[in-house]
Amino acid sequence: MSRFSLTVNGQSHTVDADPDCPLLYVLRDTLALNNPRFGCGLGQCGACTVIVDHHAVRSCRIPVSSAAGRPIGTLDGLGTPEHPHPIQQAFIDEQAFQCGYCLNGWVMTAKALLDGNPHPSEEEIRRAFQGLICRCGSHVGILAAVRRASGHQA
Repeated sequence: MSRFSLTVNGQSHTVDADPDCPLLYVLRDTLALNNPRFGCGLGQCGACTVIVDHHAVRSCRIPVSSAAGRPIGTLDGLGTPEHPHPIQQAFIDEQAFQCGYCLNGWVMTAKALLDGNPHPSEEEIRRAFQGLICRCGSHVGILAAVRRASGHQA
């Protein structure tokens, strides 16, 4: 066990964990955050996506030791039900989800994309979403939500 300093959603935390422990487990089990979600555990579905140093990463694949000392953002830190983040509002306006289990990965990936490129092309949006899985088939609504959040006509 080692001690790590994490800054998650702007708040500082000190945690004791095995250096190879996936960040996902520390966020969910130690810090009691509801998002990210456990999906496949292999970094293939994207349900566990967080933003580390402005990049969307699969938290099930990054060890806590690699994330320590770097800013970490989760869906829990974006907005509130009363005041959703503009990306969250775009997803709501487009009614982009059915079950919502994969929501975390899509929204956090969209945030990382739009933070780095506020007006991406359709191809750039699709490229950013490669590897994310939505079993409900909400892809059309998701793409419309990102276009809306970027200021493009949906």
